[in-house]
Amino acid sequence: MKKIEHIGIAVRDIEASNNVFKALFGEAHYKIEDVESEGVKTSFFKCGPNKIELLQATHAESPIAKFIEKRGEGIHHIAFAVDNIDAEIERLLGEGFDLIHKTPKAGADNKLIAFLHPKSTNGVLVELCQDA
Repeated sequence: MKKIEHIGIAVRDIEASNNVFKALFGEAHYKIEDVESEGVKTSFFKCGPNKIELLQATHAESPIAKFIEKRGEGIHHIAFAVDNIDAEIERLLGEGFDLIHKTPKAGADNKLIAFLHPKSTNGVLVELCQDA
């Protein structure tokens, strides 16, 4: 893994949250994108060399809707940049990690993504990201 790619934060209202993070960082988001396969609307902010991704559910069955229902708003996942997502998935499977996605899929911000199950990462949902 190369670096933290972004931190994902689950929010109920992306427009209200955009205003909060705009005030926090002193600049507006640089991108809003719907990811239909995950049932989310995303908004990205830059914070120095790092990125923050806000995630709002677009329907009640979205993983974000379920997360907020159980835990409320807050940090949802930490994403790590990788050079070769397929090789990293194989390496992590070999190390005994439980993956939610054993095959990469299209994600927001022009990335291929795969998630590790939090039960194998001390309760932290980990996302692998590779530039598409």
